[in-house]
Amino acid sequence: MRLKILAMAIMFTALLMGGCAKVDHTPSAKVQVLVDKYNLEIVDYDYAKAAVGNATRNGAKALFIDARPHSMYVKSTIPTSISIPDTDIEQYTGQLDKVAKNKEIIVFCGGWGCAKSPKVAGHLQSLGYANVKLYQAGEPEWAKNSYVEVGIPVVKSALDKDSAVLMDARPRASYLGETIPGAIYMNDTELEKLKGRFPVDKSTPIITFCGGYNCQKSHVVADTLLGLGYENVKVFSGGVPAWKKADMRTTASAKKAPDENAAPVEPVFVDGVKVGLDEGTVDGERLYKLIQSDSVPENVVLVDVRGDSDYAVGHIKGAISIEAETLSADELASKLPKDKVVIFFCSSGARAMEAYMKLEEGGKDISKVMYFDANIDCPGGTGCEIEVNEPLG
Repeated sequence: MRLKILAMAIMFTALLMGGCAKVDHTPSAKVQVLVDKYNLEIVDYDYAKAAVGNATRNGAKALFIDARPHSMYVKSTIPTSISIPDTDIEQYTGQLDKVAKNKEIIVFCGGWGCAKSPKVAGHLQSLGYANVKLYQAGEPEWAKNSYVEVGIPVVKSALDKDSAVLMDARPRASYLGETIPGAIYMNDTELEKLKGRFPVDKSTPIITFCGGYNCQKSHVVADTLLGLGYENVKVFSGGVPAWKKADMRTTASAKKAPDENAAPVEPVFVDGVKVGLDEGTVDGERLYKLIQSDSVPENVVLVDVRGDSDYAVGHIKGAISIEAETLSADELASKLPKDKVVIFFCSSGARAMEAYMKLEEGGKDISKVMYFDANIDCPGGTGCEIEVNEPLG
């Protein structure tokens, strides 16, 4: 009997060391046929991780495409990915209209035995995309090693069932103005002070979010949580903008409608620049029109506070780059022109707000400093898509 048990143990160990390893780390025969047919390069997790970059859409070094059904994509995907299911390719490839044919594209699906990714990769090659690769280990391997991105259905379910801790990584003023109900304040620049709010149980499901697909703050919080040993971390990369666009309930949904009989608010201008309704903001709609018409006044300087690498990817025409987050209030103030109105901007408005607040809290002269509260996407050489955020209050 003891010999029989020992033999079974040896057999089980052999299966773990041999057969399972082969299944986990090599394409199935069906997948290999397609890999060979389209001459596709397979990249590993480390390569994919590096290509994700800072996990924002603009910060990714490659375009990731999830070839699984869309319902699986919104449930769990690799950050920065877009959805192009293999069963409905034509309906989704319109997302690639502005993508250069030499752009690096990494397609993935459900693991080594999933043939969806090479099918989509082959189709992309037929459309003229010349730099298509496979991350064939796909979402299953990624989810074991890092956090995943989720869509609105997952967040809504978590909210309805109270089954996850929602963390808003935006600045406090944005959080207080409007957020997803039940979310706790967890700004990425204050984590040391706020870490007492982290769940004691490290298996607790956590969903972080901030100001949209180009906002890095939620990813910083997620990475921090992973580094501390939390096991079930997800990021809702669409954030507050996507949540509102889907007409989901927010903490501001029940705000009292404006009094139609109230006296109109007199506009305020600083050297000809119209001030916004929220403290520190420029009038977003007015500035947007000036940017669109390429008529930003000469006495205005637009400052991209994200940093040189993000600036290089794409920025508003005529803007200068100053990475405000790495500077003290004194250092930031010293870099700003003294004879112009300074308007900070970033990808979602959050870092621009923080730059303004840094100067204010540092006792600096902010009489000619404002920030642009907007979601801004400037893919290199194609102009900027700008969506002005609503006033906080």
